[in-house]
Amino acid sequence: MSMEAGIGVMGTKLGMMSYFQEDGKVVPVTVVGFREGNIVTQVKTLATDGYDAVQVGYRRVRDRKLTKPEMGHLQKAGAIPMRHLQEFRLQSVEGFEPNQRLVVDEVFSEGDLVDISGITIGKGFQGGIKRHNFKRGPMTHGSKSHRELGSIGAGTTPGRVYKGKKMPGRMGGSKTKIRKLKIVKIDKDLNVLMIKGALPGKPGNILRIAPAKIVGKNIPKN
Repeated sequence: MSMEAGIGVMGTKLGMMSYFQEDGKVVPVTVVGFREGNIVTQVKTLATDGYDAVQVGYRRVRDRKLTKPEMGHLQKAGAIPMRHLQEFRLQSVEGFEPNQRLVVDEVFSEGDLVDISGITIGKGFQGGIKRHNFKRGPMTHGSKSHRELGSIGAGTTPGRVYKGKKMPGRMGGSKTKIRKLKIVKIDKDLNVLMIKGALPGKPGNILRIAPAKIVGKNIPKN
């Protein structure tokens, strides 16, 4: 399990826009909003769980939307019913307690670098050209191989297709992390973050936002 550089939060992708800086430079940003949540639901320690971590809940839901074990877990912390739980493994959990609310502008500042995880947009079943950037075959001179895959291996030896062979298949819809993106603006009135660049998924997607890991600066080299 990897160590985080610090406590993070969860947010909802709202979309992209252009942000004009004071010097007139235009920056493409993704706007991330925050629903009710980002509340500490559990504090794990080395003595009780074998490692130090803080579990955070996000997005309030009705009681009947959760199972009884899920409700019991949240009630133990005195927290409201929440749909999503994420765990941030930290070097120290001092200062955190159950039902503590994490305020975004206290966790992050403008100019900070963050790592953002989310589920990418699903593309469905795609061919080799779109999925793996294969080249196509000749379109003229009698060629009948335009977008086909081509050879997928030798003959009698090895007599099989090697595992991991790049072939057509399901594309997208997988978890990914984009590292070291800059927070351009924090709007306290609208309760949104503006982060430079594109983030995974479509508007409405849940994102995990944590301080960027920089080895030797905020996480140990070993």
